[in-house]
Amino acid sequence: MSIERVREYFRPLGMEERIREFSVSSATVELAAVAVGVEGARIAKSLSFKVDDQPIIIVVAGDTKVDNSRYKAYFHTKAKMLTFEEAHDRIGHDVGGVCPFALPEDVKVYLDVSLKRFETVFPAAGSDNSAIELTCEELERCASNFVEWVDVCKGWRPEEQQA
Repeated sequence: MSIERVREYFRPLGMEERIREFSVSSATVELAAVAVGVEGARIAKSLSFKVDDQPIIIVVAGDTKVDNSRYKAYFHTKAKMLTFEEAHDRIGHDVGGVCPFALPEDVKVYLDVSLKRFETVFPAAGSDNSAIELTCEELERCASNFVEWVDVCKGWRPEEQQA
């Protein structure tokens, strides 16, 4: 079970007890926000893509969408999400519980700057009914195969809200 792998991943860090499991689904931003009791923007969505046939995860704030032009400018390819089956096979977590923890070595993790607006955020913890509260610094430190912070999302900046 994926959540057990994530729990084991956090055990050496002394953080496994911070994982919260819910009696309800937290598979979408909206459901996770209700389960956790926070605004949806603070839910850290882990989106899985393919770049040069390699899986990557970009963790973004719950109120954002990937901006295709920003994505292409950074990754030099069109945004192509993994299928449900590819996520299961290549990431090791099922859609709804995809997270940046306990990943295979070839899965690189990027964090989007949209998360930095918040003191803490809530990524999933390997299942569709779990989350862990982390600061952005903890998220960066704990994410498997972290590469760097990126700016590939839209819809969260104040100037974008004016339209």
